Amino acid sequence: MERRDKTNYYLDIAEVVAERGTCLRRNFGAIIVKNDEIIATGYTGAPRGRKNCSDLNYCRREQLNIPRGTHYELCRSVHAEANCIISAPRKDMIGSTLYLVCKDPKSGKLVENTNSCAMCKRLIINAGIENVIIRDTKNSFRTVKVKDWIENDDSLSNEFGY
Repeated sequence: MERRDKTNYYLDIAEVVAERGTCLRRNFGAIIVKNDEIIATGYTGAPRGRKNCSDLNYCRREQLNIPRGTHYELCRSVHAEANCIISAPRKDMIGSTLYLVCKDPKSGKLVENTNSCAMCKRLIINAGIENVIIRDTKNSFRTVKVKDWIENDDSLSNEFGY
């Protein structure tokens, strides 16, 4: 039997974490790993104590026909990356890797070519995370060097239109 490589092992865990997500549009799962130790996990869901979209059976952004990638301030959910970062001490995140998986809650399928939103990118940069590995298919992934987001600062601003 062939042993699963570490990258896909951690992406598999992030995929399971995504199954806890409560968003009706996209469910992300994230884990932060440093020195082969999982530091934190996070999934997409409403802040503690508030009702989730899956409990309410509606998505406000869908009701308003808001396009994907815009007006996150109208969303009930905290993103998986943010929940993951909130759960970890910064000293443990410096130099770490964040593994990210996105699934469509309606189909249960992986969402290819996904990425963190501009706000989550900012959080990832400030947390000191070094790499983000994003699953596209069960056995394919992309590695993003966070320093590229820093060096291409205009791309973060352009996502918000400023």
